Amino acid sequence: MTAEAAVVLCVLVAFTMALAGALLVVAAQIQCVDAARAGARAAARQDPADAVVTVTREAAPPGARVSVEREDGQVRVTVVAGLQVLRGLPLEVREQAVASAEETVGAREEGP
Repeated sequence: MTAEAAVVLCVLVAFTMALAGALLVVAAQIQCVDAARAGARAAARQDPADAVVTVTREAAPPGARVSVEREDGQVRVTVVAGLQVLRGLPLEVREQAVASAEETVGAREEGP
């Protein structure tokens, strides 16, 4: 009976650690989604590039990499966060958000 209890206890500990690791990954994924969306909104409002990166990094997990691309009236913000769930098992969570760039308020083309 003692040997079976020891095996079951080890399995329960391993299962609990796996669940805790999975929760950390899901939490980081949610943070990356929120950060990418916040950055895309800021970029769509034509905020300066450094302000967009600052807003995105504030919402992202610590140490996340942020990239902002603008082309054809759209902005794309990508957030990549590296995680160490278990020693020797690096994971990378990547999310991106795309938004249409808004017209600059008060900007108009002047004719001849």
